[in-house]
Amino acid sequence: MHSIDISEEAGVRYLHFGSDWIQGAMRIARPWALELIYTRELMAGLLLHADGDWPKRALLVGLGAGSLAKFLYRHRPECRITVVEIDPRIEWTARQYFKLPDDPRRLRVVIDDGARYLAASGEIQDLIVADGFDADGRAGVLDTLPFYQVCRARLSDRGLLAVNHLGRNRGYRASLERIATAFDGRTAAFPSCDSGNAITFAAAGEPLDNDLETLRERAKALKAATGLDLLPTLSRLQMANSLPGGRLRL
Repeated sequence: MHSIDISEEAGVRYLHFGSDWIQGAMRIARPWALELIYTRELMAGLLLHADGDWPKRALLVGLGAGSLAKFLYRHRPECRITVVEIDPRIEWTARQYFKLPDDPRRLRVVIDDGARYLAASGEIQDLIVADGFDADGRAGVLDTLPFYQVCRARLSDRGLLAVNHLGRNRGYRASLERIATAFDGRTAAFPSCDSGNAITFAAAGEPLDNDLETLRERAKALKAATGLDLLPTLSRLQMANSLPGGRLRL
């Protein structure tokens, strides 16, 4: 079993699984903020809905340093959050070193295999985030067609799946194809960020169609309300020609 290591540098605390590879991070002075770029982009789904109270139910597969769980807990008080984590040591570490809240009414941590839990639970979610890797950066069953099909079945009419990939891995294109197959092509793949992480969104319920100006206005409002700045992400999407016709459609 891999070790769990904590390091600190320049006011940021990092989580590692027996290597230098960063599994999570928290700026000690701002424990609720999303320190890593890819974690911010996993929250880009917040721009796709006009109302400010989406999601009401969220399932996060993979806890890490708890960054996404803490962000939703703080900024979406009506959201009921379930985190599925396969390694009980990670939960203890997130509570001990990364200020994960102890409030099981709003934030529940389940120790289980994420794919198994999702298949068995039957719970409907507005947001599912798949961000689970082993110490060697492998997603395993979390990157299979059956898993993505189960994710689709567990989403509400306003639901979104957000997947974190290691975009520079050889299997990245095959991963995108599996998600597209499960969701009938209703996907949006963001270009990889500097860390090499690449985020994909998929939807199966009501159509989502937002122009760039609308997304920018929502990003400004989100930044004012939460401190999360997704304007650089929108600029990067535009420069990478990832917004056909200047719209983000799912």
